[in-house]
Amino acid sequence: MSELVTGTVRVRVRYFAGAGAAAKVDEEHVDVAEGSLVSGVLEVVGAQRGPDLARVIAASSVLVDGVQDRERSHPVRDGLTIDVLPPFAGG
Repeated sequence: MSELVTGTVRVRVRYFAGAGAAAKVDEEHVDVAEGSLVSGVLEVVGAQRGPDLARVIAASSVLVDGVQDRERSHPVRDGLTIDVLPPFAGG
């Protein structure tokens, strides 16, 4: 019996404003399993980069290839870009 092997996909995650400060990078590439959702990618980067980033992600808006994903349920594919946009103040 052969084992089903799941491949990986590479996505780009960009951090803006306070998210970049919490992540300590402006962007990074992340490898995740095929079939992952945006929420899964964000869990991975939050776990890797620490609780400060995880808190910022929880309060942030997320864009997937420039389109808002409120539910963070978009399936990821190779080359996809996820933007993490924390709440902004000012005018």
